[in-house]
Amino acid sequence: MDARQRQRIIDKHSDSFTRYGYHPNALYWSGRDIQVLRFKVLADIGIQAHDTVLDVGCGFGDFYAWSAEHQCPLEYTGIDLSPDLLAHAKKQHPQATFFTGDLFDLETTNQFDWVILSGALNEQLHDDSAYAYSIIRRMYQLCRKGVAFNMLDGRHIKAHDLHCPQPKTMVEYCQTLSNDVSLYDTYLDNDFTIHMQKDN
Repeated sequence: MDARQRQRIIDKHSDSFTRYGYHPNALYWSGRDIQVLRFKVLADIGIQAHDTVLDVGCGFGDFYAWSAEHQCPLEYTGIDLSPDLLAHAKKQHPQATFFTGDLFDLETTNQFDWVILSGALNEQLHDDSAYAYSIIRRMYQLCRKGVAFNMLDGRHIKAHDLHCPQPKTMVEYCQTLSNDVSLYDTYLDNDFTIHMQKDN
């Protein structure tokens, strides 16, 4: 992702936060119900209470709040490009840890039990998924137990301004990193989730 693309994402979320405030629409979700459905599929990888979780493109830190509501409190770290979204997240969730930036800005030698991502790879960068591949690879490097992420399904969405890969292509890439890769694509018509368990 170059500086221009990065700034475009920051500006988009600044504008959406100004218009919608704390609401799923500010994150370009159609509603809370869709956001929560995606959270459930991500969590089904095996996330348990008190696990350490890194949430890439965390927005308002809603996964942290959702997990706590479901009796699954986490040791949670979120990272997001948008300072506007993170300012709200920090006020709402002072017990959590948040960083502003791209995943590659996170300088750490620590690993997390799980690394998750919801909706943060939907921006069209016109790079044949190169950035997405690099993010997935880095997520896998940073996890102890596994990675869960979702993307828009290119079999059902054709949009020039959205990154909508083919699930089969993403699964094949993930299989170059992990021997235990699962695809979930029946929970929504236009979305898919991949679970990657860490090889022991």
